[in-house]
Amino acid sequence: MGTPDFAVAPLAALVEGGYQIVACVTMPDKPAGRGHHVQFSPVKQYAMEHAIPVLQPERLKDDAFLEQLRAYHADLQIVVAFRMLPEVVWSMPRLGTFNLHASLLPQYRGAAPINWAVINGDKQTGVTTFFLKHEIDTGNIILQEKISIGDEENVGSVHDRLMAIGADLVCKTVDLIIESETSGCPIPTMPQVESSDLKPAPKIFKDTCRIDFSKTTIEVHNFVRGLSPYPAAWCNLQIAGKTIENVKVYAVKSSDGRSPLAQKTADGYVDILELQAPGKKRMAAKDFLNGLK
Repeated sequence: MGTPDFAVAPLAALVEGGYQIVACVTMPDKPAGRGHHVQFSPVKQYAMEHAIPVLQPERLKDDAFLEQLRAYHADLQIVVAFRMLPEVVWSMPRLGTFNLHASLLPQYRGAAPINWAVINGDKQTGVTTFFLKHEIDTGNIILQEKISIGDEENVGSVHDRLMAIGADLVCKTVDLIIESETSGCPIPTMPQVESSDLKPAPKIFKDTCRIDFSKTTIEVHNFVRGLSPYPAAWCNLQIAGKTIENVKVYAVKSSDGRSPLAQKTADGYVDILELQAPGKKRMAAKDFLNGLK
């Protein structure tokens, strides 16, 4: 069960590993682009290419969908970057349902764990598999794997690395469940420990992405790279007495404030290195400035 590219990698790893995938569940198709052409989710696209049946329920409690799902008699359900499941769905398989989450749980429960780990300047993150239960992202941990986050790394590269190790962790988790089933020994899991210093990972909206230059240089730097390349931080730029609104910013660095695109922060300046004005292509700051009249 999944929708974006992050979910395709573990699906592909399972298919290539010889596991029997009886069906994929993904979001309904939606129109995209100027022509409003129907766009398939990456998971549906992959499933169609590999002749895997696809279910696309509008409502996860719909009786027709539940009947279809039961008819597959799946031993196990795997969730990666999907919707919150009702108990009637996650409790259906005899071996349960597990989720792959892109953080070291219990840190960063929520919809955007990779973005928030980079925005907060964390030095490491990782992936976790855990069994589902009622409260979102709180089930018992099965396996985890850590990676470091580079000081200049953006969320795009962290996402891609986590996607690769996440695919491997899903296969390891399935193998562990099979081994437990074969041996008759319960699968070893670890409950999540609640504490007062847990950081959330709420969904990111456009307003979330506006750069607050009243923060410190390092905070602005982390904020920009935590949203680059997607969905991208943004600001309004004042240049030669004119305001350019909704400029996407993809990279900044600490500076002495002499650059034409330098922005003052709480403790210094940042230079905007890469940006995209509305209706324009993404470009380096030098090319952007050369294109201004």
